[in-house]
Amino acid sequence: MEILHLYISEGHNYVGHHGGPPGEHEIAEVDEVHCVAGQGIEKDRYFSHKDDFKGQITFFADEVYQDLRAHFAGHEVAPSAFRRNVITRGLELNELIGQEFEIQGVRFFGTEECRPCYWMDQAFTAGAEEAMQGRGGLRAKIVTDGTLRVSRCDQPAADRTDSSGAGAPFPRDS
Repeated sequence: MEILHLYISEGHNYVGHHGGPPGEHEIAEVDEVHCVAGQGIEKDRYFSHKDDFKGQITFFADEVYQDLRAHFAGHEVAPSAFRRNVITRGLELNELIGQEFEIQGVRFFGTEECRPCYWMDQAFTAGAEEAMQGRGGLRAKIVTDGTLRVSRCDQPAADRTDSSGAGAPFPRDS
């Protein structure tokens, strides 16, 4: 599997903005992030957010991003628009829900799907929220301290036989 992009942001653009415009906090692409067990990613908006927080780090599959780009041709929005921390390729994220897994020596516990919300229609394009149902990414807790870097790395320790990505592609119009 690969880590293609790593993102952090010091503020929330969507949480707490229901009924109003999104925030204007930049999301920064970085080469590495420091994961702190039980707290989150240093310098990210969810670091020490609350005790036992289920979204200390979030993952999103590049395969889903590429499908969205193909499905909504002409929408060239960067993967940072989804505001997930780690963009992966070759990792079935939904299979990691309820599992402890390891990437680049850092252990995580997959807590739940990072469900898309109505903001995805604004961040990417109209229809994105619906198109992402069941494929919104993974929320996880950080179990051990360590550093993730943009690069290729080994398959997670919770060995997966299907590492094709994010499941079935979107249905195409005939």
